[in-house]
Amino acid sequence: MEYYHPNYSRNKKKKRSVFHKIIIYILSLLIIAAIVVGYLLYTVIYKPNVWINKKEQVEIFIPTNSNFGDVKTILYKHGVIINRNNFEWLAKKKKYPDNIKAGRFIIRESLNNNELINLLRTGKNEAVKIIFNNVRTIDKLAERISEQIEADKESILSLLTDTSFIKKYEKNKRTISTIFIPNTYEFFWNTNAKQFIERMYSESKRFWTDERKAKAEELNMSTNEVITLASIIEQETSKNDEKSIIAGVYLNRINKGWKLQADPTLIFALGNYGIKRVLNEHKEIDSPYNTYKIKGLPPGPICIPSIASIDAVLNYDKNKYLYFCAKDDLSGYHSFAKTNAQHNRNARAYQKALNKMKIWK
Repeated sequence: MEYYHPNYSRNKKKKRSVFHKIIIYILSLLIIAAIVVGYLLYTVIYKPNVWINKKEQVEIFIPTNSNFGDVKTILYKHGVIINRNNFEWLAKKKKYPDNIKAGRFIIRESLNNNELINLLRTGKNEAVKIIFNNVRTIDKLAERISEQIEADKESILSLLTDTSFIKKYEKNKRTISTIFIPNTYEFFWNTNAKQFIERMYSESKRFWTDERKAKAEELNMSTNEVITLASIIEQETSKNDEKSIIAGVYLNRINKGWKLQADPTLIFALGNYGIKRVLNEHKEIDSPYNTYKIKGLPPGPICIPSIASIDAVLNYDKNKYLYFCAKDDLSGYHSFAKTNAQHNRNARAYQKALNKMKIWK
C-alpha cells in the first residue's frame, strides 16, 4: 500500500506558484523593456527633432561632393536640430552618410529625424528661381548667376569665353550673350556652369518661335542682329511704350545707309557707364562699337536686352523719324524729329536742362 504525504502536494503547489511568479516577473521586465525601447525608438525616429525659431521653414544648401560632416555643419549652423546624437545615430542606421545628395532643401518646423533624413537622402531638393535683367556684360551675368546657383562666376565665365565651347552654339565671344533671354527660370541649385548654359541655349531656341523668326527675316536681319539692335534700345530708354518708336528711328537710319550714331554704343566702347552726357571727345574712340564712325550695327550686343526691347524691334513703329533726343523735362521719355532743324531745337532744350542741373559729363 502506497503512502501519500500531505506535505508533498503543498510543496508541489508552492513550487508551481514560485515558477509562475518568476514567469510573470520576467514577462513584466520584458514588457517594461519593450516599452522603454519603444519609447527610445520613438524619440530617435518619430519624435519631432527640428525646431526653427519664429519661422515655418529654413532653406539649406548642400554643395556637390559634401560629406556627412559637411552636412552636419550646415544643419547645426542653422540650429535646426534639437537632439544631435539621435539625428546622427539614425542617419548612420539609414546609411545616409553614404548617400549624400547636393541641392537646396527646405527644412520645415517639427520634422522628425526619419522625415528629415528621408528628405535629404532622396535628393528631392527644391528648385530656385533664376532672374537676370539689366545686365550689361557677360562678366556681370556670370556674377549674377553665381549668386543664385552653385556654379561659381569663374566656371561660368570660363565657358562663355571658351571659343571651342561656344562654337557649337554658332556664336563668338561678341555674340554669345544672345543666347540669354531675360526671364524667370527654375533651376536646381546644384546646377553646374555647363548645364546652365545649355539650358539657356534651349530656352533661346524656344523663344525664337516661327513667328519671331519670320519677322526678323522681313527686316532682313539675323536673330543676333535683332538682339544687337534691341540692346541699344534697351540702353536708350526704360520706357517700354516708346521702344518700338526708337526701333523705327534706327531702322530708318539703317535703310538710308546712315550711321546709327547711338550714344549707348560709345558708352559701352568706353566702358564708363557713369557717363550721363556724351561729348564730342567721346565720339573719337577707335572701336567697332563706335557707331559714330562705323556704319550699321556693332559686332554684338552692348547688353542683354529685355524681351520688351527684342519685340520692339520685331514690331517696330513704321514712322518717318530720323532723330530723337531725351526730353528736357528729364522724364526719361524722348522727343522725336523728322528733320535736323527740329532735332537741333530739341537737343538745345535738353542741353539747357542738363546745364541747369549742372550735369557736364
